[in-house]
Amino acid sequence: MADKAKSSKAANKTPPKSPGDPAKEKSAKRLSLESEGTNEGATAPELSALEEAFRKFAIHGDTRATGKEMHGKNWSKLCKDCQVIDGKNVTITDVDIVFSKIKGKSCRTITFEQFKEALEELSKKRFKDKSNEEAIQEIHKLIEGKAPIISGVTKAISSPTVSRLTDTSKFTGSHKERFDPSGKGKGKAGRVDLVDESGYVPGYKHAGTYDHKVQGGK
Repeated sequence: MADKAKSSKAANKTPPKSPGDPAKEKSAKRLSLESEGTNEGATAPELSALEEAFRKFAIHGDTRATGKEMHGKNWSKLCKDCQVIDGKNVTITDVDIVFSKIKGKSCRTITFEQFKEALEELSKKRFKDKSNEEAIQEIHKLIEGKAPIISGVTKAISSPTVSRLTDTSKFTGSHKERFDPSGKGKGKAGRVDLVDESGYVPGYKHAGTYDHKVQGGK
């Protein structure tokens, strides 16, 4: 019995750790903490001014757009708003040709990398007197930090014709009856023939004075 008790205690006893184990554990723990801290502190890289402009134009007019791809309509708008199109060296036709050339055959949009390729193609035409690198830098400057131009509400333009047609003092016939001398509309009275039951002839300037005269005579 004593031998069995000694053997069971020996079996349950955990073997001692080697002297080097605590140091290894501390080292592994420290590396783990450092790696976790690095991941937690990591942030997404900031967008360049060029990519920021690309994304602003890419989502213009499309609430479902992610800003990672741009379709042909917004590409053309970017080239117009940022004066890439100068009407001389670069035209709207050039812009369309470059877009069709850069995008994939079955694609309708371009990525940011393809966008830069398209700008490189146009820079050769837009800045002919500069080297390739200088031309690319110049065309980037035209776009960096820019956003789509939103046109305002068109204001009404006054013209002699409109003024003449809206001058109520020159109206004739039934149209003239719809407005008083100041140009204010009479409402229903100007649209419907109301029966005059006063007993006076229409247009009589002394209408309504008879009762005053009779009462004054008494």
